[in-house]
Amino acid sequence: MNRQKGRLNRLLGGFFVFFVSITSNPLVASDKAVAAVIAQHWSWSLENYPEMRLGYGDRSGNAQWTDMSLAAQTQRQEALNAFSQQLTFIEPASLSSQARLNRSMLLREINDERTAYQQGLHLMPINMRSGPQHAHGMAERLPFNDEQDYQDWLTRLRALPERLQQYRGILTEGMAKNRVQAAIIMQRVPEQIARVITSTPESSPFYKAFIEMPASIDPATASALQAEARAVITEVLNPAYREFGEFMRDDYLPASRPEPGIGSLEGGKAAYRFLVQHFTTTDLSPEIIHQIGLDEVARIRVEMEEVIAEVGFEGNLAAFNNFLRTDPQFYYDTPEELLEGYQAVAKRLDPELVKLFGKLPRTPYGVRPIPDEIAPDTTTAYYMPPTPDGKRPGWYYVNLYQPEVRPKFEMEVLSVHESVPGHHLQIALAGELTDLPEFRQRSGVTAFVEGWGLYSERLGYDMGLYQNPYSRYGQLVYDMWRAVRLVVDTGLHYFGWSRQRAIDFFLDNAAKTEADIVNEIDRYIGWPGQALAYKIGQLKMLELRQEAEVALGDAFDIRAFHDHLLGAGAIPLDALESRMDTWLSVQLTAQKSP
Repeated sequence: MNRQKGRLNRLLGGFFVFFVSITSNPLVASDKAVAAVIAQHWSWSLENYPEMRLGYGDRSGNAQWTDMSLAAQTQRQEALNAFSQQLTFIEPASLSSQARLNRSMLLREINDERTAYQQGLHLMPINMRSGPQHAHGMAERLPFNDEQDYQDWLTRLRALPERLQQYRGILTEGMAKNRVQAAIIMQRVPEQIARVITSTPESSPFYKAFIEMPASIDPATASALQAEARAVITEVLNPAYREFGEFMRDDYLPASRPEPGIGSLEGGKAAYRFLVQHFTTTDLSPEIIHQIGLDEVARIRVEMEEVIAEVGFEGNLAAFNNFLRTDPQFYYDTPEELLEGYQAVAKRLDPELVKLFGKLPRTPYGVRPIPDEIAPDTTTAYYMPPTPDGKRPGWYYVNLYQPEVRPKFEMEVLSVHESVPGHHLQIALAGELTDLPEFRQRSGVTAFVEGWGLYSERLGYDMGLYQNPYSRYGQLVYDMWRAVRLVVDTGLHYFGWSRQRAIDFFLDNAAKTEADIVNEIDRYIGWPGQALAYKIGQLKMLELRQEAEVALGDAFDIRAFHDHLLGAGAIPLDALESRMDTWLSVQLTAQKSP
């Protein structure tokens, strides 16, 4: 801790020199000044979040966890406040357009993190999808090529009891300050913790990396590492997780809020309004977003009913959705068949991309099952980005748990969203933009990233997908899913909806299975506001495309439009609108030139 404090004092001392130089020399407020702050912040981030380093070829953080203690978080806030002051002092009008955007994006990122801290949101770090019960998932991201890699993992495992104590300190502070998660989702956590505690160390998810070790490691060394892993799991991890599970069950769960929405907490509605602005990068209010959701639900229902009429189904929307949920023809029998189906869809996507993009990423991606330990409590699929150093590809993870609830008609639209032209194409391209600072290359602006993923789902039509009415209905189901999110997320967290009301609204309007819907609703309860970003981002991108198509007519080039839209990485929606307006103006000027 003293080392961290010394580092912070040196950092703040550097800020003082910087402020003095600005005061004495107005010309310092320039692109170079912004670049210097960005570089300093990036260096600070890599030091404070060691898990980030591996992606940049630096293995020095492989034996460390980020310090989650309350004291460390307070110190990080002091540093962030200093960074914020430093950026605020630089006059935006003196900057180039690129530096201006860099400054505004980093300032927004920093100030949002500070506001979240002030709202006490850091005191709710655990839900069913996030927390130390999933720490074993880190092994999915790590290399296991030599003895040092295994020693680093063992060091991390030995440090987990301290990390559990840090989480306990955060949660205890949250109970004292009435910043607690909803009981309905925290009920799942003790069971998740129990699954980590195994009767034999070899069956522990923390042991997976030791099951098949590289042949390059001497057999005697490998055997010693395996023995040490078994001892750490039995003597260190199991007791620590058992104690943490008891705390969650006996102390935290009874203190969790009975209502699902964060708005039920003191100051909770203000916290939710902040989260709405953070995730959508707009000034839209919860009331307006709720109405946008209702309007979108009504619009998509009309298109769904047209498909129902086309297939000759006799019954209403609810009956058709129930038919899709229950008829065996729409489902695979085994996890193996389901995985093969996803892999077959993925192979059909890549050749179609040249119709829509002039620039494609160099980094490949693959399809993997979601690990069995987390599959029952997570969503249908998710994407893991490639590492910046190119040593790990992107991975499209699919949920094979209970294949009887994973419909075939959603596989095309889901694959488009998570792989290409959705998340993999966008995120891999951003990582290959050499003219951007690192924080821009890894930018995760949710409204852009998830807005693009949802926008991409409609590109499936341009790629020759959705050839049968059920697949088209699947695309509509996914669009409806994100429209429903606007209604139920604001309903839960701002308008006081019950969990059952949210589930019923979802069931009434989308053909997703009830198991998926319950997991989705619980995800929204545990992650307020995030679900709004998808549809809000998609609607903005569709609006920008329509404006360009109308203005340019036959001269509209979809490849050029997409290349420019993705050419700055993930940026806030207001910055995206400004960027595309400038592009359109240039295109119109060129069109008028003789």
